[in-house]
Amino acid sequence: MQETFGAGDQAIRHVLFDMDNTLWDFVGAKREACRAVVEDLGAGDADALYQYFRRPGVGYEDLQNIRDYLSGLGAEREAYGRACWIYERAKLTTIRLFDGVEETLEAIAGAGLTMAVVTDAYSFQALTRLEQTGIKDYFSYLVTPDLTGRKKPDPVQFRCALHALSADPAETMVVGDSIRREVAPARALGMQAAYALYGDHSEGPEPICRPDYVLEDIRDLIPALGI
Repeated sequence: MQETFGAGDQAIRHVLFDMDNTLWDFVGAKREACRAVVEDLGAGDADALYQYFRRPGVGYEDLQNIRDYLSGLGAEREAYGRACWIYERAKLTTIRLFDGVEETLEAIAGAGLTMAVVTDAYSFQALTRLEQTGIKDYFSYLVTPDLTGRKKPDPVQFRCALHALSADPAETMVVGDSIRREVAPARALGMQAAYALYGDHSEGPEPICRPDYVLEDIRDLIPALGI
């Protein structure tokens, strides 16, 4: 764990986790899913398909990316449904927890802290991933865009979790892999923020906002919480 920046003295009682690329390697799972699609097609390039998901203006989880990629390949229209099925199945089954996640969640639960997930994945996506990885029962609450009508970094996402847990912001820590989407709104709402550097795949400039903790491994969260 790197040096801390401005961490407060208030004891933390609640932890709000981002999910994808904080608890597990979601980029790796998506890349594996893209590979499965092109292998089934017998044509195309897995990295080229993955780059479609990174385009601005189309959602990172939107299956329209697959449709557009197949159209560019000149694939038959019937290929789309099968490609989506293969993609979603492979994405789910290849998700792997980062090393130390279960150990860390067990330590937090054992210390009596409450945990929730705040994610931009929709409820059915979030629940299937949490169940697939076997960690759903650690979390008391799940905040998703279909619940709030908003996505991070909108503070509504975090306020919803605070309200559900009856949590004081000063006693709450947010853990996530994005300075823009997790660290900045957490600090703005008076919460502490732990930046999951190990999972950050972002490119380009980020807001100038220092987290309270920089995590090189999720297990660094244990001493950050003082447990």
